[in-house]
Amino acid sequence: MENLLGLLRIRIRRGVKLAIRDVCTSDPYVVIKMGEQKLKTRVIKKNINPEWNDELTLSVEDANLPIKLAVYDKDTLSFDDKMGDAEFDIKPFMEAVNMGLKDLPNGTIITKVLPSRQNCLAEESRIMWDNGKVVQEMCLKLRNTESGEVELDLQWIDLPKFCLLEGSNSVHATS
Repeated sequence: MENLLGLLRIRIRRGVKLAIRDVCTSDPYVVIKMGEQKLKTRVIKKNINPEWNDELTLSVEDANLPIKLAVYDKDTLSFDDKMGDAEFDIKPFMEAVNMGLKDLPNGTIITKVLPSRQNCLAEESRIMWDNGKVVQEMCLKLRNTESGEVELDLQWIDLPKFCLLEGSNSVHATS
């Protein structure tokens, strides 16, 4: 944790036209992985257009690592079925965070990331200023499946820098 750059809050908003894996629907949930970290959303029962609005937080030590996303159908009596996967790069987002921007009007677009063969974006993704923070909205097209997209938002959380004062047993935050 010494190399911790900060925290990345990922809000998994919703799935759109996800693949059917049960008789006529699915019970989807999302798994996010970055390096050794693995987080997952709650299961939404019988819905191929689920609204999760779940917030997951990753500790970022290396901004060059891709974030991998997979959607699964929860099954009770067998292994969960994969409903598709995607991955995305946070380098453009981190470049915007590292600009050190302050006091921009809400909704100011800092930069845009266009869909390409190198990413899973279904449409243009905007990195914007929102209520004093850099945020990114994205819609990912799922791979290895017949259909489906996942909409999510990124938000960076800076951590206060801590130092141990000499001759003291207490830890103080510094800015």
